[in-house]
Amino acid sequence: MPILHHCGLFGIYGCPEASKLTYLGLYALQHRGQESAGIATFDGEQVHLHKDMGLVSQVFNEAILSNLSGHIGVGHTRYSTTGSSRKVNAQPAVVDTRLGKLALAHNGNLVNVKQLREELLQKNCNLITTTDSEMIAFAIAEEIDAGSNWLEGSMKACDRLAGAFSLVIGTPVGVMGIRDPNGIRPLVIGTLTSEPVRYVLASETCGLDIIGAEYLRDVQPGELVWITEAGLASYQWHQPQQRKLCIFEMIYFARPDSIMHNESLYSYRMRLGRQLAQESPADADIVIGVPDSGVPAAIGFSQASGISYAEGLIKNRYVGRTFIQPTQTMRESGIRMKLNPLKDVLYGKRVVIVDDSIVRGTTSRKLVKTLREAGALEVHMRISSPPVTHPCFYGIDTDSQDQLIAATKSVEEIAKQLEVDSLAYLSWEGMLTATREDPQSFCSACFTGDYPIPVPEPLKGSKLMLEKVTV
Repeated sequence: MPILHHCGLFGIYGCPEASKLTYLGLYALQHRGQESAGIATFDGEQVHLHKDMGLVSQVFNEAILSNLSGHIGVGHTRYSTTGSSRKVNAQPAVVDTRLGKLALAHNGNLVNVKQLREELLQKNCNLITTTDSEMIAFAIAEEIDAGSNWLEGSMKACDRLAGAFSLVIGTPVGVMGIRDPNGIRPLVIGTLTSEPVRYVLASETCGLDIIGAEYLRDVQPGELVWITEAGLASYQWHQPQQRKLCIFEMIYFARPDSIMHNESLYSYRMRLGRQLAQESPADADIVIGVPDSGVPAAIGFSQASGISYAEGLIKNRYVGRTFIQPTQTMRESGIRMKLNPLKDVLYGKRVVIVDDSIVRGTTSRKLVKTLREAGALEVHMRISSPPVTHPCFYGIDTDSQDQLIAATKSVEEIAKQLEVDSLAYLSWEGMLTATREDPQSFCSACFTGDYPIPVPEPLKGSKLMLEKVTV
């Protein structure tokens, strides 16, 4: 599943070892972005910042963390969706204000970035990155420098934003968590039950679990939470709109052990697999999942179909992102850096392979070829989400529409291109029914083209084709 992740956020107030706890939180959120990582800490008025390209474990070590002193921490792990892949674009973004420095970490994408950039440049803001995240930080600084306090300045700046954004903002006196009015990107609050109670912000509950924090609740759409010495205060900076949590958070992005809607996402993904088996059964000997994201749905498919579940592909979990790319000769020789088949499990079997999605189809085709070379007699592919037909403008790095295989080909044509014996996707209705929540409370624009936040035509036109091909 080659959709690239977006970003992971973490914030903590009132802990002497804020940098180390922030490091652990980012470590748990590594799946949300493997391009760069950064931590900013506040020690009174002084800010300590370290950020670089690479995985969390590559960017930080004991010595670096020891130098990040202070009881307030803000962390970020990134995969770029706006702004190029350069160190200067790593977060948190730190800017000066009349009240001191602020450090901002952002998950999401703005759709009015051109307008915001023009406004800031007219005020002679010294933009040094190509990210919308830095623009948000400068917009807050601009409001504060005009006379607002931390809260007023942040709320006024957010009123200038359009799009998807979850923010964690560190200041010399506290930490803020802010969510856009539709709540497209997640943000949760946790507590460390020492005396006094300390509050933690994270993109997912797995970021709380790793440091022993207890999940309290989600930051609500249109809400700002302000964590200071006085505790946690809540402000509704914008009237909440219809909640539109990104459905891909539940299908794929968030870790399976993270909690959403009072259950682990593992449970939801198993239900997707069971629903898929009911909608699109297959006559086969074994069911396998594409590690790791396709495994829960594969188990659910097995349970509902009665077909035995087996591990047919082994994932090398130590590969991660690498700066050493295979040469064309190496690719042609069949190098397998991440997935390797179990030939004795697959040989002579009719196989159902379950994955969470197909985007361009290149990875899926390679997997099918791998299974056949391992001796699979038949390969039936089942996808635990509908066809991806539209690009995302809210913080997921999808291709333009003409690169999305389901936008230009029918299911039958895709099956032929992948060289599978059969192919079926989960229905849109089945995907939403399995949430056991209000179907209207999710953004599923990548499947329908129904964008909950209006996208300016120039931005939309850069990714959308003139004609929509229905699958």
